[in-house]
Amino acid sequence: MHVRIELVYKTPKRTETNFVSDLMPAAQAILLAEDLEKTGRAKSITFTDETNRSWRLKELRQYMKGIETEPHNIKIYFDGGFDHDTKHSGLGCAVYYDQNGKSFRLRKNALIDELHSNNEAEYAALHFALKELVLLGVHHLPVIIIGDSQVVINQLNGEWPCLEEELSNWADRIEDKLKEMGIQPEYTLVSRKLNREADRLATQALQEIEITSNSEIT
Repeated sequence: MHVRIELVYKTPKRTETNFVSDLMPAAQAILLAEDLEKTGRAKSITFTDETNRSWRLKELRQYMKGIETEPHNIKIYFDGGFDHDTKHSGLGCAVYYDQNGKSFRLRKNALIDELHSNNEAEYAALHFALKELVLLGVHHLPVIIIGDSQVVINQLNGEWPCLEEELSNWADRIEDKLKEMGIQPEYTLVSRKLNREADRLATQALQEIEITSNSEIT
């Protein structure tokens, strides 16, 4: 979770002013807020998250303590590939998350044969990644979703219309899954170079090389 610090600052001569910070990780915001409290000049400190929900310091501390044992700070990289000759699709995803003070990376791919285009494969790869979050027990958290498909990212974030029925059905399926899980998505479009891990997983799936791993990042 990322939040902004909203501070009412009072000088020894009782002059007051308001400050609003940039978005930052909630854990960092808590540390800064605690340090500001020690000065005795912070008349009030509140936090606002990406959904504009307001938090008190005590509430934010409790929330962060509560999610410590569950997966959080989640980033999904996804990619899909379609082979026109075999009509097979390769799906790949890499999920990065924190849990119990440690960082982990989940890598998985799959080979399927019921799709008809590369764009469908891209959507299917994201849906595949969301099903992995279900298995991890992820719910009611912000999740950063990263891919190199302009079609998928721009359609899901509302910048492009979704006119093809097959893609519209995939978009609805993904949005329904996100709503069911209580996930607040943040979509990020990157170059293929910056999505090479998910791209390789999708390619390996097309080569019938199955990858399933979940390991700690040291």
